[in-house]
Amino acid sequence: MIGRLLRHDTLRRRIALTIIAAMAASLALNALFVQVAGIWARPPIERTGLLEQIAATTRVIEAAPVPLRPQLASAASSPILEVLWSPHRESFGLPSGGTHVEAGKMPVLQQLLGEDREIDAFNPGDWPGESPQARYVALVRLVDGSWLSFTPPERSWGLDAPTRIAVIIVLGLIATLLVAWIATRQLANPLQRFASAARRFGGDLRAPPIKIEGPFEIRQAIIAFNTMQAQIQHFIGERTHMLAAISHDLRAPLTRMRLRCEFMEDLDHQHKLIRDVQEMQSMIDSALAFFREDTHVEQTTAFDLSELLQTIVDDFRDQDILVDFSGPAHLVYDGRPLGIKRVIVNLLENAAKYGLRPRVSLSHDRQWVRIEVSDEGPGIPEAALQRVFDPFVRLETSRSRDTGGVGLGLSSARAIVRDQGGELTLSNRQGSGLVAQVELPIKD
Repeated sequence: MIGRLLRHDTLRRRIALTIIAAMAASLALNALFVQVAGIWARPPIERTGLLEQIAATTRVIEAAPVPLRPQLASAASSPILEVLWSPHRESFGLPSGGTHVEAGKMPVLQQLLGEDREIDAFNPGDWPGESPQARYVALVRLVDGSWLSFTPPERSWGLDAPTRIAVIIVLGLIATLLVAWIATRQLANPLQRFASAARRFGGDLRAPPIKIEGPFEIRQAIIAFNTMQAQIQHFIGERTHMLAAISHDLRAPLTRMRLRCEFMEDLDHQHKLIRDVQEMQSMIDSALAFFREDTHVEQTTAFDLSELLQTIVDDFRDQDILVDFSGPAHLVYDGRPLGIKRVIVNLLENAAKYGLRPRVSLSHDRQWVRIEVSDEGPGIPEAALQRVFDPFVRLETSRSRDTGGVGLGLSSARAIVRDQGGELTLSNRQGSGLVAQVELPIKD
């Protein structure tokens, strides 16, 4: 049952429900506005519902003696209808004009006041523009020629038609934006958590699986990703275990070969064989270290990158290798200091072995930190600038195996940089020399 419900929770269904909810919310807000704004909507006085009360009050006051009419008018007044009596029409201060109301066309007025009763109605628009006295007024002439004035105070002001239309449009937009914002958050949050977990897995192969949530399509993508993640973790574990076993099995025969070399009478062959054994041992150790790096991820921390580079430069100077440094005195960066140190040390070792006058430069902008390691050596052929990053690849014409290494240094360095979201590139300098540029992203 739950599975069927989850399968029905699709992106298409959520989008359709969002549109329906936005329309319903817009209609609800508009209906609320129409109800609340009724007191400002300026309907004709014939439709205000006050004529019945006006007719009944007129009959009562008209039947009373003239001296009592002011008191009766005051007593008939209420918060929603103000009643005034005056023997003369001019004393009310009303504008000229107004709308004549035919009592004969209204059953209530015809029944209580007769058909020939003189009734005038004034709307706020009958006053001069923006007049502070603008209001609704109903003026009724009594039989003796005196007048009654009826004014509903709460209807003194209102909104004209263009303003009401603008308010309705704005309310519709507000309702639509509110519903869309809530709906998109419900859709975007699972996607954001999915993307964050995927990026975390890129830097930490031991990351836990992603929580399954969201619409059906997103849940299916998360399930597929979790399956892929589990397979990759299993593959890496099996690979590491296999390499460890191979290393253990190879060390024993290599040790026996080394011992047998000690009993060889031909010293020239003995030295050559010992060198081959040592090279095989070095290759095995380097390969194991390279493949095991994926399973040991350093935690990200804030550190002074400029100080780290200057420390590396000082270490090389202690080995009588002069390395120049240029860059800011301090630069705090959020990254993996041990990994970056390994990369720079590897690049400087290459620059010191295969070039002259190695140097390090540090620069940055709002998005990237750039570290350049350069030398004045022979450089690398343009066609091989990318190939040297492949594992176990060495350029025999410019780099002898006697200098050490098995061709994994640049591969490992690029992997470390890319794990932090950056990139390592090589390029030849104009004239002579090689430039290795490390670009690392600045996280917000």
